[in-house]
Amino acid sequence: MINHLCVIGVGLIGGSLALALKKSACVKQVTGLGRSIENLQKAKELGIIDQYETDYAKAISQADMVFVAVPVSAMADVFKKIQPCLNKQAIVTDGGSAKQAVIDVATEALGTKINQFIPGHPIAGTEQSGAEAAFGSLYTDRRVILTPIKENSVEDIKKVRDMWKKTGAEVDEMEAHHHDLVLAGTSHLPHVLAFALVDCLNNVDDVDEIFKYAAGGFRDFTRIASSDPVMWRDICVNNSEAILAMMQNYQQEIDNLKKAIENSNSDELLEIFSNAKKARDTFCM
Repeated sequence: MINHLCVIGVGLIGGSLALALKKSACVKQVTGLGRSIENLQKAKELGIIDQYETDYAKAISQADMVFVAVPVSAMADVFKKIQPCLNKQAIVTDGGSAKQAVIDVATEALGTKINQFIPGHPIAGTEQSGAEAAFGSLYTDRRVILTPIKENSVEDIKKVRDMWKKTGAEVDEMEAHHHDLVLAGTSHLPHVLAFALVDCLNNVDDVDEIFKYAAGGFRDFTRIASSDPVMWRDICVNNSEAILAMMQNYQQEIDNLKKAIENSNSDELLEIFSNAKKARDTFCM
């Protein structure tokens, strides 16, 4: 049971965690912390949080679990403000998508309290943002990856693992650098491609007609281009090495396809498409 959860950044990710824990009756009190009074008031009206604060000391001093759900670029400032307010029994965890970058800024900001930070990443979301986007079943049957550091205790890791399990999520553990490489391929690269495709088509002469006749496949693939630009800018900046490596691999595949199309090589095109279909059908059922 979590006595007092403090959610820093009450949007889709943080708000959905609060709602899921309330639904499972394993949290007694939830405090929202953020800069937008309007968003915090909306979160309270929707029953996501019980109260809200803009003052870190008031919000965190009594919390036994703190969840940081802000863009990666804001993490360093948040951790600096958390540090003096954090009681010895409290655990801090996060939802950042670039784990090594978050661990680096947390290590510098939290100092001797770094052992209280259990890095994590829920692999869930939608293209919506803000408190109104939150819903209690977001994490049901989704995966959460924890990337513990050497300073963490087994007991604290278990508490964070148990918290996520209460939301209906499956919880795995992974080393931070490996997490960043895996997510660069499965999440970061697809988002970058979606943003790039929409931006590309938006700059052609017949843009109105192109979007007017866009079919379901286009809408499905590009839906994620409606995601928060600030969040994805931060992810690209903070996980650039892994993303660039995946982009290089993808560029080679594009070059192969381009060459096959130029040469009308139907056999090679069929092989590429068949291999892709087989992989998709096998691993993404």
